[in-house]
Amino acid sequence: MNAAKRPVVGITARTVPVTLQGTDLVVSLSLQSHVDFLAAAGCVPVVLPVRPGVEQLLDGLQGLLVPGGPDVDPALYGQERHPLTRVASTELDRAELALIGAALTGGLPLLAICRGMQLLNVGCGGTLHQHLPEVTGSDGHRPPGPGFEFGRHVLDLRAGSRIARVFGDDTPKTACHHHQAVDRIGENLTATARTPDGVVEAVEAVGHPFALGVQWEAGQTEDDRLHHALADAARQR
Repeated sequence: MNAAKRPVVGITARTVPVTLQGTDLVVSLSLQSHVDFLAAAGCVPVVLPVRPGVEQLLDGLQGLLVPGGPDVDPALYGQERHPLTRVASTELDRAELALIGAALTGGLPLLAICRGMQLLNVGCGGTLHQHLPEVTGSDGHRPPGPGFEFGRHVLDLRAGSRIARVFGDDTPKTACHHHQAVDRIGENLTATARTPDGVVEAVEAVGHPFALGVQWEAGQTEDDRLHHALADAARQR
Protein backbone atom coordinates (compact mmCIF):
# COMPACT_ATOMS: atom_id res chain seq x y z
CA MET A 1 0.00 0.00 0.00
CA ASN A 2 1.23 3.49 -0.83
CA ALA A 3 2.70 5.02 2.35
CA ALA A 4 0.70 8.19 1.74
CA LYS A 5 -2.60 6.35 1.88
CA ARG A 6 -4.48 5.99 5.14
CA PRO A 7 -5.51 2.46 6.11
CA VAL A 8 -9.23 1.75 5.82
CA VAL A 9 -10.78 0.18 8.92
CA GLY A 10 -14.30 -1.22 8.88
CA ILE A 11 -16.63 -0.81 11.85
CA THR A 12 -19.61 -3.15 11.89
CA ALA A 13 -22.86 -1.21 12.26
CA ARG A 14 -25.63 -1.59 14.78
CA THR A 15 -29.24 -1.40 13.60
CA VAL A 16 -31.45 0.61 15.93
CA PRO A 17 -34.80 2.42 15.86
CA VAL A 18 -34.66 6.22 16.05
CA THR A 19 -37.09 9.09 15.77
CA LEU A 20 -35.91 11.84 13.42
CA GLN A 21 -38.01 14.96 12.78
CA GLY A 22 -41.03 13.15 14.15
CA THR A 23 -40.60 10.09 11.92
CA ASP A 24 -39.81 6.62 13.26
CA LEU A 25 -36.88 5.09 11.37
CA VAL A 26 -34.52 2.14 11.61
CA VAL A 27 -30.91 3.08 10.91
CA SER A 28 -27.48 1.45 10.72
CA LEU A 29 -24.97 3.39 12.83
CA SER A 30 -21.71 3.35 14.76
CA LEU A 31 -20.55 5.03 17.95
CA GLN A 32 -19.01 8.32 16.90
CA SER A 33 -16.12 7.71 19.27
CA HIS A 34 -15.01 4.65 17.26
CA VAL A 35 -15.05 6.79 14.11
CA ASP A 36 -13.24 9.69 15.79
CA PHE A 37 -10.59 7.58 17.54
CA LEU A 38 -9.69 5.70 14.37
CA ALA A 39 -9.64 8.89 12.29
CA ALA A 40 -7.38 10.56 14.86
CA ALA A 41 -5.10 7.52 14.68
CA GLY A 42 -4.66 8.06 10.95
CA CYS A 43 -7.27 5.68 9.53
CA VAL A 44 -10.25 6.05 7.23
CA PRO A 45 -13.16 4.55 9.20
CA VAL A 46 -15.95 2.89 7.18
CA VAL A 47 -19.23 1.76 8.73
CA LEU A 48 -20.29 -1.66 7.43
CA PRO A 49 -24.02 -2.51 7.35
CA VAL A 50 -24.08 -6.08 8.64
CA ARG A 51 -25.91 -8.19 6.08
CA PRO A 52 -25.20 -11.64 4.63
CA GLY A 53 -22.13 -11.51 2.41
CA VAL A 54 -20.58 -8.49 4.14
CA GLU A 55 -17.34 -10.46 4.57
CA GLN A 56 -16.75 -9.94 0.83
CA LEU A 57 -15.82 -6.34 1.66
CA LEU A 58 -12.76 -7.33 3.68
CA ASP A 59 -10.47 -7.34 0.67
CA GLY A 60 -10.75 -3.53 0.63
CA LEU A 61 -9.94 -3.12 4.33
CA GLN A 62 -6.76 -3.05 6.37
CA GLY A 63 -8.50 -3.55 9.71
CA LEU A 64 -11.82 -4.44 11.34
CA LEU A 65 -13.54 -3.31 14.54
CA VAL A 66 -16.50 -5.33 15.85
CA PRO A 67 -18.18 -3.35 18.66
CA GLY A 68 -20.55 -4.10 21.50
CA GLY A 69 -24.20 -4.91 21.03
CA PRO A 70 -26.90 -7.46 21.89
CA ASP A 71 -26.42 -10.93 23.33
CA VAL A 72 -25.18 -13.73 21.10
CA ASP A 73 -27.65 -16.52 20.26
CA PRO A 74 -26.67 -19.36 22.64
CA ALA A 75 -27.71 -21.92 20.01
CA LEU A 76 -24.45 -20.99 18.29
CA TYR A 77 -22.52 -22.53 21.18
CA GLY A 78 -24.91 -25.39 21.91
CA GLN A 79 -26.92 -24.02 24.83
CA GLU A 80 -30.56 -23.28 25.56
CA ARG A 81 -31.43 -19.62 25.97
CA HIS A 82 -31.33 -18.22 29.51
CA PRO A 83 -34.46 -16.21 30.45
CA LEU A 84 -32.32 -13.03 30.64
CA THR A 85 -30.51 -13.55 27.33
CA ARG A 86 -31.68 -10.99 24.76
CA VAL A 87 -30.89 -11.95 21.17
CA ALA A 88 -31.58 -9.27 18.59
CA SER A 89 -30.96 -11.13 15.34
CA THR A 90 -29.45 -14.49 14.42
CA GLU A 91 -28.73 -12.94 10.99
CA LEU A 92 -26.56 -10.32 12.70
CA ASP A 93 -24.75 -13.04 14.66
CA ARG A 94 -24.00 -15.12 11.58
CA ALA A 95 -22.90 -12.15 9.47
CA GLU A 96 -20.49 -10.90 12.14
CA LEU A 97 -19.20 -14.42 12.73
CA ALA A 98 -18.47 -14.63 9.01
CA LEU A 99 -16.56 -11.33 9.20
CA ILE A 100 -14.56 -12.45 12.22
CA GLY A 101 -13.79 -15.82 10.65
CA ALA A 102 -12.59 -14.18 7.44
CA ALA A 103 -10.43 -11.74 9.42
CA LEU A 104 -8.82 -14.60 11.33
CA THR A 105 -8.23 -16.65 8.20
CA GLY A 106 -6.89 -13.71 6.21
CA GLY A 107 -4.68 -12.22 8.93
CA LEU A 108 -6.68 -8.98 8.97
CA PRO A 109 -6.10 -6.87 12.11
CA LEU A 110 -9.16 -7.25 14.35
CA LEU A 111 -10.33 -5.44 17.47
CA ALA A 112 -13.42 -7.10 18.98
CA ILE A 113 -15.16 -5.18 21.78
CA CYS A 114 -17.66 -6.55 24.35
CA ARG A 115 -20.17 -8.52 22.21
CA GLY A 116 -17.45 -8.60 19.56
CA MET A 117 -15.11 -10.44 21.93
CA GLN A 118 -17.87 -12.89 22.82
CA LEU A 119 -18.49 -13.57 19.12
CA LEU A 120 -14.75 -14.06 18.59
CA ASN A 121 -14.75 -16.67 21.34
CA VAL A 122 -17.89 -18.41 20.07
CA GLY A 123 -16.56 -18.39 16.50
CA CYS A 124 -13.49 -20.24 17.73
CA GLY A 125 -15.61 -22.90 19.44
CA GLY A 126 -15.84 -21.38 22.91
CA THR A 127 -18.86 -20.82 25.14
CA LEU A 128 -20.29 -18.01 27.25
CA HIS A 129 -21.69 -17.53 30.72
CA GLN A 130 -25.19 -16.34 29.83
CA HIS A 131 -25.82 -14.45 33.07
CA LEU A 132 -22.67 -13.46 34.89
CA PRO A 133 -24.21 -12.59 38.30
CA GLU A 134 -25.01 -16.31 38.68
CA VAL A 135 -21.26 -16.96 38.42
CA THR A 136 -19.74 -14.03 40.32
CA GLY A 137 -22.57 -13.47 42.79
CA SER A 138 -22.84 -9.76 42.04
CA ASP A 139 -23.90 -7.17 39.44
CA GLY A 140 -20.44 -5.64 39.43
CA HIS A 141 -19.98 -5.96 35.68
CA ARG A 142 -23.33 -4.34 34.85
CA PRO A 143 -24.44 -2.26 37.82
CA PRO A 144 -28.19 -1.67 38.07
CA GLY A 145 -29.42 1.87 37.60
CA PRO A 146 -31.67 4.09 35.52
CA GLY A 147 -28.99 4.70 32.89
CA PHE A 148 -26.05 2.97 31.25
CA GLU A 149 -24.03 2.39 34.41
CA PHE A 150 -20.42 1.15 34.23
CA GLY A 151 -18.69 -1.38 36.43
CA ARG A 152 -15.10 -0.43 37.25
CA HIS A 153 -12.40 -3.09 37.58
CA VAL A 154 -8.62 -2.97 37.63
CA LEU A 155 -7.27 -5.60 35.24
CA ASP A 156 -4.64 -8.25 35.79
CA LEU A 157 -2.76 -8.31 32.46
CA ARG A 158 -0.69 -11.31 31.41
CA ALA A 159 2.96 -10.28 31.16
CA GLY A 160 4.29 -10.29 27.61
CA SER A 161 0.83 -10.30 26.02
CA ARG A 162 -0.27 -7.90 23.30
CA ILE A 163 -2.76 -6.22 25.65
CA ALA A 164 0.07 -5.66 28.17
CA ARG A 165 2.18 -4.08 25.42
CA VAL A 166 -0.70 -1.76 24.49
CA PHE A 167 -1.09 -0.44 28.03
CA GLY A 168 2.41 -0.82 29.44
CA ASP A 169 2.66 0.06 33.11
CA ASP A 170 -0.55 2.13 32.98
CA THR A 171 -3.05 -0.66 33.59
CA PRO A 172 -6.55 0.37 32.50
CA LYS A 173 -9.48 0.47 34.86
CA THR A 174 -12.26 -1.02 32.79
CA ALA A 175 -15.65 0.54 32.11
CA CYS A 176 -17.82 -2.58 31.91
CA HIS A 177 -21.47 -3.03 31.05
CA HIS A 178 -22.12 -6.70 30.35
CA HIS A 179 -24.07 -9.54 31.93
CA GLN A 180 -22.43 -12.25 29.82
CA ALA A 181 -18.78 -13.28 29.58
CA VAL A 182 -16.40 -15.90 28.23
CA ASP A 183 -16.72 -19.33 29.83
CA ARG A 184 -14.79 -21.99 27.89
CA ILE A 185 -12.11 -20.28 25.81
CA GLY A 186 -12.16 -21.02 22.10
CA GLU A 187 -9.52 -22.86 20.11
CA ASN A 188 -6.37 -20.87 19.31
CA LEU A 189 -7.38 -18.13 21.74
CA THR A 190 -5.70 -17.30 25.01
CA ALA A 191 -7.00 -15.22 27.93
CA THR A 192 -4.64 -12.31 28.59
CA ALA A 193 -6.56 -10.15 31.09
CA ARG A 194 -8.93 -10.86 33.95
CA THR A 195 -10.73 -8.89 36.64
CA PRO A 196 -10.13 -9.63 40.33
CA ASP A 197 -13.22 -11.87 40.38
CA GLY A 198 -11.75 -14.02 37.59
CA VAL A 199 -13.83 -12.82 34.63
CA VAL A 200 -11.97 -12.93 31.30
CA GLU A 201 -11.58 -9.35 30.03
CA ALA A 202 -9.24 -9.89 27.07
CA VAL A 203 -8.46 -12.70 24.64
CA GLU A 204 -5.91 -12.86 21.83
CA ALA A 205 -5.64 -15.15 18.81
CA VAL A 206 -2.49 -17.25 18.88
CA GLY A 207 -0.36 -16.86 15.75
CA HIS A 208 -2.39 -13.97 14.33
CA PRO A 209 -0.64 -10.61 13.68
CA PHE A 210 -3.32 -8.67 15.60
CA ALA A 211 -6.59 -10.23 16.76
CA LEU A 212 -7.56 -8.87 20.15
CA GLY A 213 -10.85 -9.05 22.03
CA VAL A 214 -11.70 -6.93 25.08
CA GLN A 215 -14.82 -7.31 27.17
CA TRP A 216 -15.08 -3.76 28.47
CA GLU A 217 -16.71 -0.81 26.67
CA ALA A 218 -13.65 0.49 24.84
CA GLY A 219 -14.82 3.59 23.00
CA GLN A 220 -17.04 4.85 25.80
CA THR A 221 -14.17 6.41 27.74
CA GLU A 222 -11.43 8.81 26.64
CA ASP A 223 -8.86 6.01 26.44
CA ASP A 224 -8.10 5.50 22.73
CA ARG A 225 -5.00 3.31 23.01
CA LEU A 226 -6.73 0.19 21.67
CA HIS A 227 -7.91 2.09 18.59
CA HIS A 228 -4.35 3.37 18.04
CA ALA A 229 -3.02 -0.19 18.38
CA LEU A 230 -5.52 -1.36 15.73
CA ALA A 231 -4.49 1.55 13.49
CA ASP A 232 -0.80 0.65 13.86
CA ALA A 233 -1.53 -2.97 12.91
CA ALA A 234 -3.61 -1.79 9.94
CA ARG A 235 -0.71 0.37 8.72
CA GLN A 236 1.69 -2.56 8.93
CA ARG A 237 -0.68 -4.63 6.82
